[in-house]
Amino acid sequence: MDRLHGEGAALNKLGNIEALTSPSGKVYRPININHYATKKSAAQSMLDVALLMANSSQLKTVLYVGPQYRFYIPLIVLLSLSITLQVMVGLLLIFIVKYDLNDVRKHAKLNRMNNIATVCVFFTVLINIFITALGFEGHTIRSSSPVIAVSEPQLFPLPVDLNITGGV
Repeated sequence: MDRLHGEGAALNKLGNIEALTSPSGKVYRPININHYATKKSAAQSMLDVALLMANSSQLKTVLYVGPQYRFYIPLIVLLSLSITLQVMVGLLLIFIVKYDLNDVRKHAKLNRMNNIATVCVFFTVLINIFITALGFEGHTIRSSSPVIAVSEPQLFPLPVDLNITGGV
């Protein structure tokens, strides 16, 4: 059975290949490349958003600690570069999903955009390795200014019977 040319494949009423059937009776449906690429881009975008949120939080923490931290400037630069690359990847993924993968004329452009996105993701991972190496944990921050302790808010128990209005 030649899967590329559709020999031995079930045909629908319009003559299009609907499914391929193996000798064992198992039906193989052709993959929808556009659907696959959309799912892949959506999954990559979700991971990109998660990393973007983590980097934004780290940037906020570094800015809060201030310039007394010894890796302040390198972390600001690396975090800003990482966030910029993530935004570029997100925009590239939006444009990649927009195009029809079955249009042969768009293949070169889509391939170039996919390669750029892959390179940006690689550099984002590399930059985040350095961010992790230079990063800090909240309790190891050296500060020349006094540390202000913030106490946990007190939570009082609710009354057992919430229908009580205070009257007898």
